[in-house]
Amino acid sequence: MTVFAATMLIVIGVLHALQGFVAVFNDTFYVVGAEWVFEFDVTTWGWIHILIGLLVAVAGFFVLSGAVWARIVGVLVASLSLVLNFVWLPYYPWWAIIIIALDIFVIWALTLHGRDIVAE
Repeated sequence: MTVFAATMLIVIGVLHALQGFVAVFNDTFYVVGAEWVFEFDVTTWGWIHILIGLLVAVAGFFVLSGAVWARIVGVLVASLSLVLNFVWLPYYPWWAIIIIALDIFVIWALTLHGRDIVAE
């Protein structure tokens, strides 16, 4: 399950980065609906997604190493990704919900499974 979580973290990180690049280079792609508390410019959201995407992908590679500290980092960045997508809901709701669900699976896999981790 840890390999699943690591792979999903890498995929989620790449998806965040792609979403960020779309927001930076084509800010008319996302249509802002109702007002929201965390209302930033779409380009700003794009840069946030790129940075978080890189962070999540790097954490995924660390989780592949099998270290316990990497699992903790994986849970933290998956939680950060979950919160980021929650505040991103008004911009692209269905995509944000899909990423939130993937983040929940990653957190589940990293917290409830761990016998396949090599002891430090």
